[in-house]
Amino acid sequence: MSEKKAIQHTHDNDLTHSMVHYLLAIHKLKESKGYARVTDIAHEMGLTKGSVSTALSNLKKRELVLEDESKFLSLSHTGHEAVHGILSNRTLLYYFLKDILGVSEEIAHKDSCLMEHLMSSDTRENFFNFMKNLCGENHKTMNFTTSFDFSQFEHQHEFEEIQIGDSYLKSE
Repeated sequence: MSEKKAIQHTHDNDLTHSMVHYLLAIHKLKESKGYARVTDIAHEMGLTKGSVSTALSNLKKRELVLEDESKFLSLSHTGHEAVHGILSNRTLLYYFLKDILGVSEEIAHKDSCLMEHLMSSDTRENFFNFMKNLCGENHKTMNFTTSFDFSQFEHQHEFEEIQIGDSYLKSE
């Protein structure tokens, strides 16, 4: 008999919406400034340094965020992978909601932000393949089009690796 993978439920997910925003802020600051400090994160998120310090303590315990002796913050390997997965989820959801379901850009942005951290990696991979197939040869017969060409990527991992910043990949 083959072993079944344990299914993770939404309430089992260890990243909350708030945690995700701290990780994304660190990622964004590291990309734009080359460094991230508590002060920078507080400014970026419009929060107090005390609130940020408390939240970062939890992320450090989970080994998602690292702090060096000079108090500069960075994402651990696990934290970096989580951010790229979250950004991939957000991009997939955004274009699906906007282009396939036809909701406004504003609603697609809000809803993709709310859902981005809840999707499993298995669902992300299958969702990517679904969106890729919509852009491929079959999309003409299915009457679906998307403003982002997912078919330019052979594998979901290639798509995930190019996620940058705190915004969606732009359509060409």
